[in-house]
Amino acid sequence: MIGALLLIGAAASGPVAPKPLFRDPVHDGAADASTVRDTRSGEWVMFYTNRRADLPPEDPKDSRWVHGTAIGVARSKDGARWTYGGTADIPKSCTGDTLWAPEVQWLAGQWHMWLTVVPGVYRDWNAPRFIVHLTSPDLTRWTCGERLDLGSDRVIDASIMALPGGGYRLFFNDERMNKAIRAADSDDLVHWTVGERLTETPGEGPKAFRWKGRYWLISDAWQGVLVMRSDDAAHWTTQPDHILSQPGIHPTDRAKGQHPDIIVAGERAYIIYFVHQEGEDEAKANPDWKRRSVLQIAELKEKDGVVSVDRNAPARVRLTP
Repeated sequence: MIGALLLIGAAASGPVAPKPLFRDPVHDGAADASTVRDTRSGEWVMFYTNRRADLPPEDPKDSRWVHGTAIGVARSKDGARWTYGGTADIPKSCTGDTLWAPEVQWLAGQWHMWLTVVPGVYRDWNAPRFIVHLTSPDLTRWTCGERLDLGSDRVIDASIMALPGGGYRLFFNDERMNKAIRAADSDDLVHWTVGERLTETPGEGPKAFRWKGRYWLISDAWQGVLVMRSDDAAHWTTQPDHILSQPGIHPTDRAKGQHPDIIVAGERAYIIYFVHQEGEDEAKANPDWKRRSVLQIAELKEKDGVVSVDRNAPARVRLTP
């Protein structure tokens, strides 16, 4: 009887996610995930940057592999086991050859995607970048919206949050401001008023969310993930230490965690992050292997306003309602 109860308890806490959580089967460069639940099918849908990590470089500084990228799609019934679903059908008329960092949310009665666009395939990182807004009724057919005017020709990595008093706040990375995380506000998800700079140190990939009665903003600080918290979504306190700064012990998880996504499931919250494969045995024989990246998942913990994560612990994913 005790054994049966233990089995029931384990099942109730959710399946253990594999490591890696997901690996792109085409180019082996999955990164920058945005994960939502499709209420029509009951499935979880992940959109991600589909880096061309398998592209042979012509020289050590050749960065074509992070350009010419589509947005990959994966689906899961439980949040632990994922199946590749091809690439998203993004209209070329309002985007470009290089698509990065999708942010997908259900707001105001429809699906929205904010997408970073680089208009071309470049051999270096010096190119204009902008954010485009798209909408969809079903997470499959996407319609072009507007290109966001955020006062800079080098903006990437959108994250959107509904504000407690109404309206919305966009968090993004302004590369012209030493890659600061900045904010902009809107009443209609179309017209944005750019506001303050939120970080002094460089970073990217912000993700805003509400959890356990607080607002949270995390971002990739290149030395782990920076954590900020707020009671009102306006005044932020920065956590001193970065999470996911130390490599994990498990294969495919042996580098710092980067560009996070968050799934909030009641009192529980999960972080999805990408990991370069520089710490794997394959990288010893092939220096280009470090460009490959996979997605991992871990559960967040919070105590007295401080967030922690044990990336080495089994992640029991319980996302189904």
